[in-house]
Amino acid sequence: MSNNTDFDLRDFLPYALNQAAEATSLAFQKQYRQRYGMLRTEWRVLFHLGRYGAMTAKEICDRASLHKTKVSRAVRALEQKRFLTRAPQETDRRHEALALTKQGEVVFRELYEAARAYDTALASRFTPQERDVLRRCLQKIAEM
Repeated sequence: MSNNTDFDLRDFLPYALNQAAEATSLAFQKQYRQRYGMLRTEWRVLFHLGRYGAMTAKEICDRASLHKTKVSRAVRALEQKRFLTRAPQETDRRHEALALTKQGEVVFRELYEAARAYDTALASRFTPQERDVLRRCLQKIAEM
């Protein structure tokens, strides 16, 4: 076992980003898990449909950087909860257009407001300058 003490995993940027993402995600998870029994991927699929309108599972995968298997499971679960519908696309019957139901739209609006409130509370821990720097830095990393 190496006794190299000049490298601390907590200072490794990918690790620190992952820890921060997990902590903030778990804190918000209470909103959609406790209220609606949804998993993280279900929340993300619901959010994309509510924010951007009807789209295919592939479009959600591409836009949200999610694996198709996870999206497929989330779509099935959201359909069982009656939060979304599927309809074959007229131009290509191999793909389905996914859209929120009226109930799904209500859930989206409620979670959208909860997400905005959570984001505001989280951002309030930083000065306006820190928030700007943090968002710019995260955007740069995401564009790599």
